[in-house]
Amino acid sequence: MRSLDEIRRDIDKPLFHTVGEAADALGFDCYVVGGYVRDLFLDRKSKDIDFLTVGSGIELAKEVANRMKPRGKVTVFKNFGTAQVYGRGVELEFVGARKESYHRESRNPVVEDGTLEDDISRRDFTINAMALRVNSEGFGDLVDMFGGMEDLQHRKIRTPLDPDITFSDDPLRMMRAIRFATQLKFAIDYETFEAIRRNASRIEIISRERIYVELTKIMESAKPSIGWCLLLDSGLLKLILPQVEALQGVETHHGRGHKDNFYHTMQVLDSVAAKSDDVWLRWAALFHDIAKPVTKRWADNVGWTFHNHNFVGAKMIPAIFRSLKFPMDDKMKFVMKMVELHMRPIALVEETVTDSAVRRLAVDAGEDLDALMTLCEADITSKNTDKVKRYLENYIKVREKIADLVARDSLRQWQPPVTGDDIMRVFGLSQGKMVGEIKQFVRESLLDSDTPNDPDLAYRLMIQKGKELGLEPTD
Repeated sequence: MRSLDEIRRDIDKPLFHTVGEAADALGFDCYVVGGYVRDLFLDRKSKDIDFLTVGSGIELAKEVANRMKPRGKVTVFKNFGTAQVYGRGVELEFVGARKESYHRESRNPVVEDGTLEDDISRRDFTINAMALRVNSEGFGDLVDMFGGMEDLQHRKIRTPLDPDITFSDDPLRMMRAIRFATQLKFAIDYETFEAIRRNASRIEIISRERIYVELTKIMESAKPSIGWCLLLDSGLLKLILPQVEALQGVETHHGRGHKDNFYHTMQVLDSVAAKSDDVWLRWAALFHDIAKPVTKRWADNVGWTFHNHNFVGAKMIPAIFRSLKFPMDDKMKFVMKMVELHMRPIALVEETVTDSAVRRLAVDAGEDLDALMTLCEADITSKNTDKVKRYLENYIKVREKIADLVARDSLRQWQPPVTGDDIMRVFGLSQGKMVGEIKQFVRESLLDSDTPNDPDLAYRLMIQKGKELGLEPTD
């Protein structure tokens, strides 16, 4: 962690002096606050800079903008008593010191003007409750009323005031505690975490959109499993995503148990995160076994089974996305595809790798083939190291086979040379079941052949299937 002297040198720049001089001219005390101060000490990049003034944040923002060269652009949020200034390639936010009170049924506070201490004490965590003075007198002095520096040193998430009141007043802060613990790899203070457990049910008053934002930040972290395990242990997960919470636990029958699918999923998620920044592939990793609890069956001859959990899981995705206000667009379709197809490469590894099987996989996955292979390789979490090594070696062979076939057959955007329109024209049909049957037969037969792009073969297959269905060409 960096020292206060290093931080003072960091803010000894024209921008901070401009703000301080503007505050001096208005007779206001002014401080850099919140995440920007925390990230200075942790040597992390921070996009925006928040300033707190004991006075009018809007008035100070206008004065700062006037002193900038060229003049900064001011955006005022009168209802919130805040203002933003854009200039010199940065975004500055100004707010006047406030105190807040809450009604139990809402996280929206009643806000009044307050002192510096009022404002600092209402902040969520001690590491976000530090302030650096920018006035000419005392420039760079640190205000740390609640031991934020010590908590930074001990890598601890702790609330400045009673955590039960903090989380009951604004339950979103429970999600933020877990998100910061995940992003920073900090531990949540014992009393703070116990308060999250006691107040978990209060999350029900938070909008799904706000929860989605926090979950996304957890997913974007280097090791997302930290956050998901904390969500599970706190009791929040069963309220937010009960389908994921249901993965946890092992059932034993006749002395035989299955793997704990929640912790298996955490391994897969972290493995994908180590290889890809694609947050939607990470969501696919979280959901890849989502249907195992509902498809779990015991069979005396084979033990525990989860038949078709990939297909059932893909069908569960839209309802999950809808419940958390996820985007219902191509991102959802991508996650559905990953969940549905995630068993296919494993089957190739276990069996003889044939051209037709690889070709089918390449066609069905399309442009998402590399993402699918990343997910499937991460899905190998057996304690049998020899098995894991063998599977990963076989995956290398599958990737090589895929690369060869894709290059040879142009499979990434592959479509059968015969279309539904061709079938309807040749047999004089309108849209219907027969058209789909013929098209599917042609598709599967071509993928089994050595020449999947051969239009003459496609036409012969179309005629063959049509005659099997009692049809004759009309042209």
